[in-house]
Amino acid sequence: MTAIDNVKEMKKALRDKLKLSYGCTVEEANEAQMLRAAALVLRELMADREIASKRKTRETRARQVHYLSMEFLMGRSLMKNAYNLGVSDLLTKALEELGFRAADVFEAEPDAALGNGGLGRLAACYLDSMTTLDIPATGYSICYELGIFRQRIVDGQQVELPDDWKELGGAWLVIKPQETETVYFGGTLRRFWDSDQLHVVCEGATPVLAVPCDMEIAGYQTNHVNTLRLWDAKSPAPLDMSLFSQGEYLRAVEQHAMAETIAKVLYPEDNHYEGKSLRLKQQYFFVSATMQSIVRKHIEQYGSPLDFHEKNVIQINDTHPALVIPELMRIFMDDAGLSWDEAWNITRRSVAYTNHTVLAEALERWPQALMQTLLPRIWEIISEISHRWQKQVEDRYHDPRKTAEMAIIWDGQVRMANLCVAVCMAVNGVSALHSDILRRDLFRDACAMEPSKFLNVTNGVDHRRWLSEINPGLDALIRDLAGGDRYLMHPLELKKLERYAADDAVLARLGEIKRANKESFARYVKHTSGVSLNPDAIFDVQAKRLHEYKRQLLNVLHIIALYQRLQDDPNMELRPHTFLFGAKAAPGYAVAKRIIRLINSLADQIDNDPLCRDRLQVAFLENYRVSLAERLMPASEVSQQISLAGKEASGTGNMKFMMNGALTIGTLDGANVEMNEVLGDENMFLFGLHADEVERMKREGYMPQKLYARNETLHRVIDRLKLGFRDGVSYEDLAQRLLIDDEYMLLQDFDSYCAAERRVAEAYADARAWNRMSLLNVARSGIFAADRAVAEYADNIWHVPHR
Repeated sequence: MTAIDNVKEMKKALRDKLKLSYGCTVEEANEAQMLRAAALVLRELMADREIASKRKTRETRARQVHYLSMEFLMGRSLMKNAYNLGVSDLLTKALEELGFRAADVFEAEPDAALGNGGLGRLAACYLDSMTTLDIPATGYSICYELGIFRQRIVDGQQVELPDDWKELGGAWLVIKPQETETVYFGGTLRRFWDSDQLHVVCEGATPVLAVPCDMEIAGYQTNHVNTLRLWDAKSPAPLDMSLFSQGEYLRAVEQHAMAETIAKVLYPEDNHYEGKSLRLKQQYFFVSATMQSIVRKHIEQYGSPLDFHEKNVIQINDTHPALVIPELMRIFMDDAGLSWDEAWNITRRSVAYTNHTVLAEALERWPQALMQTLLPRIWEIISEISHRWQKQVEDRYHDPRKTAEMAIIWDGQVRMANLCVAVCMAVNGVSALHSDILRRDLFRDACAMEPSKFLNVTNGVDHRRWLSEINPGLDALIRDLAGGDRYLMHPLELKKLERYAADDAVLARLGEIKRANKESFARYVKHTSGVSLNPDAIFDVQAKRLHEYKRQLLNVLHIIALYQRLQDDPNMELRPHTFLFGAKAAPGYAVAKRIIRLINSLADQIDNDPLCRDRLQVAFLENYRVSLAERLMPASEVSQQISLAGKEASGTGNMKFMMNGALTIGTLDGANVEMNEVLGDENMFLFGLHADEVERMKREGYMPQKLYARNETLHRVIDRLKLGFRDGVSYEDLAQRLLIDDEYMLLQDFDSYCAAERRVAEAYADARAWNRMSLLNVARSGIFAADRAVAEYADNIWHVPHR
């Protein structure tokens, strides 16, 4: 099937898939079966294009990009693929004419929640852009059976439930057992010489099969199709029938279960040895399978690995895939027979590293003993790399302190970020501020040794999905004002909206679009959770992963202060204000889970106070995920980007909110800095310390207790935390955490943040001025499109052509 040109052909294709794959007619099919049938139709459209794309890559001998990430937060694929293939209208009309409500079929698809937050969503956006820009590329990760958990709120607390996305989401997967790779763990090393070459083999290792499950990725306005390869883990050992026959069922399936655990769940807890071991197994499993596959295909086509770096570039998304470095060395030396110097030369020119964080907790370190036991050959190779790197550092600096800071192996730990910095051909941050921090602070001494390889590529988001698809009203306005759909391939065309910044009719229409989106979202929330949102209120939104550095707690402190002001003066002027939170906390992150409970306690308190009715509201949006974000972003009016300056590498939610016309209240952190450069202070609401001020204050000694003692408003807010709310839960623990430590300086930024929120409320009173700022946010958001970011990678790091 090469194309579907009309509704009649689409209906026939859907009927055929139902009959052939599920043995039922349209009249007998349910929504789930119709969803699968639609997925099969689109897969067939993509399959022809994928085959042609791979043929063209082989014939032109083009350099290929291999994007490795532990996360790919794909969300739903049916509407996205239909949109990119240009058949979304045909599919919608066909479903309706076949007696289905198209919206219900699309809604039946589960999110492919193979990620935790921005890291995984970024990877998904980049795959879309790489394909749209005709770059031959493949994404690689694990085919997690259970993605990020499904969140339920029970008695105000987060409860994690399994997220079995594959039951329906698996309709997009093409399993290719013929391309299975084998990954080995443990064992002992044996060396021998043969023909003047040293051979190293690992004996007694435990094999695990890596079975590829491919998801096709369609580009927009192109016939090019790329692939996301997700590796599933299987045991090569047959079931032990003798044990099974003896009734020892658990022992009979034990080896199968241990192998398949690798692909069971995203990010198992690692606060114990077993969890650390499983995480390391996951990372090596997908890295080893990926590199074996890439090298094998390269040698099949080109005959030799010596030109591998000319035909392949490996981009690792944060440190999780960093084991690609020693694994490539192992494959080149042990399997391909190259010398250390040959393997080193190829590896160094093949691998590039994107750093996503300056937080010490996220700069991965593995226990030396664990790596020695689990990956003995990899440990040897890392040890040699570490030894050579340490000698370079010592020869350069002659400073034991610098040697200790820059070492790859030190004090019984293997430091993965230092490994990446020592070896990779390029190291990039993901916003201008973040990249400066990497150069000047985190990797300062390494940068001085090789400054040219430290680059910046500010993140971007898929504007076709995060604007055009999810906000059809705004999309229609842009097409009317900016000359059609050209902006979908040229996002800087959004700048044309600026010429209408003084047009009252355009500003009024923009306000109407936002109002309709708010009403639509309110209906959705009422239907799914029973919570009634007031569309007349400001929709003030903080939706992102729950982490202390993102400072959801600062938002809460301000709301408590606002609530206390209302209680003190029931007749105060207060513009209706609804604070919306969407967040998941890592299951083992106790403080983050307490903050979720606090948000729900506060929401309950305010919801049951008559003074607050239609004036002040707090709502926690359960199970925040991509498909919920797609509904929330168009309805949002205020975007909370309030991390402590210097802590957020970039952020991508800030870009999505901006594209949908929300105004940012934020610190000069991450990509907020660049947003401020294009918007100016007058079109966003800035507050708080700057990154250099944060560092200076910490050096001089930050004392939150003094702020608590001298600031009456803050004092009352903290005391209310200790007292708790109507549900009887005290948050003394969070109050003491703020007073004793306050690592992310919430108390220092509290007054400035409250003042910024007051400016938001004042600005909202002037609808025309607010809509003007909203229009300018949309108009200037094109620079934050993923197409721009991917083009920069292609030009400056990967050195591959693109359209």
